[in-house]
Amino acid sequence: MSAPIRLRGLDHLVLRTARLESMIAFYRDALGCAVERRLDDLGLVQLRAGASLIDLIDVAGELGKEGGAAAGPTARNLDHFCLQLAEFDAGAIARHLGAHGAAVGEVTRRYGAEGFGPSVYFKDPDGNMVELKGPAEG
Repeated sequence: MSAPIRLRGLDHLVLRTARLESMIAFYRDALGCAVERRLDDLGLVQLRAGASLIDLIDVAGELGKEGGAAAGPTARNLDHFCLQLAEFDAGAIARHLGAHGAAVGEVTRRYGAEGFGPSVYFKDPDGNMVELKGPAEG
């Protein structure tokens, strides 16, 4: 008998924000996510991130009001999430994200879903920590 739950990967994550348009622009322009679906009556925007989705919820919208205050320096809505990259050029990544207002941390060898490889952290406009993970060593 097979296991009742067999995970394949990250489906989506949800970020609550008080700056919806800034967050859309950042994830679209800095990380290449495309707006896949927008439900303005709910305050929900879904962005395509490879095989996964990043959902943004406006804290002033119908869904957002259910979750309390927005994230900030002393109230984060998650520790971090990681986006897997097909290739990893640390200099190009730092320049690109810097042009979009994100300060990139030190490149470090970290373990991820496919093993050890290079990764870097930075914050989005709401202060959420994002990790970009390069291909596994191989």
